[in-house]
Amino acid sequence: MTDPPLDEMLEVSRAEQFKALGHPFRQRLLFSLGQQPATISQLAAALDARKGNVAHHLKVLREAGMVRIVETRRVRGGTEQYYQRTARRLKVTTRELAPTAAFLGAVAEEIAAADAEPLLTLRHVRLTAAQADRLTAALTDLVDGAEDAGAGKPRYGLLVGLFRHAPMAADLSATDPPAADPPGGGQVGGAAREITGQAGSGGAAAGQADSGGAAAGQADSGGAPETD
Repeated sequence: MTDPPLDEMLEVSRAEQFKALGHPFRQRLLFSLGQQPATISQLAAALDARKGNVAHHLKVLREAGMVRIVETRRVRGGTEQYYQRTARRLKVTTRELAPTAAFLGAVAEEIAAADAEPLLTLRHVRLTAAQADRLTAALTDLVDGAEDAGAGKPRYGLLVGLFRHAPMAADLSATDPPAADPPGGGQVGGAAREITGQAGSGGAAAGQADSGGAAAGQADSGGAPETD
């Protein structure tokens, strides 16, 4: 089977798309479909879920335009369908809590299923706008530059984030004016992030919001389907 090419980016903007991203299991399905198509049976086995549950959530994602059927095969007198993400990256820019909470919940479930001890680091640091821009670029290059080791190698999840805390009373009373927001249009001020499904990412996800706190995490992705 030759996998059809993925679109580079899908910007999430419709109500049904935000609804589709509002459940952790649907986020995990998107992680799992980030590299290659899979059937309902394969996804159910990989994610330790019931087929009916997988089918329901795939239907929601398909109606939102985030997954598609790329092949139908005959098996034992019936048929099975292969599902694939429609885009390598899903760009989400919103202040709504539900999609971000579901995204982080899905990552937590992936980490809980990891085979090895994960690397998780959270640091709070004061940055100028210029420093935040440079750190954002460095983190983006780190994720985009990760190379796939090839079929048969362990799959890892890579999570990076950079966000700016809401100002505290002490900060508001400071004599120095607040630093200007870093450039980036819609990626500043809200819960802007990208769900990445590029080859080699193993269902990697990268998130970016306003600068000020940096988080990085790496773990075995766990639960990603392998198909021949």
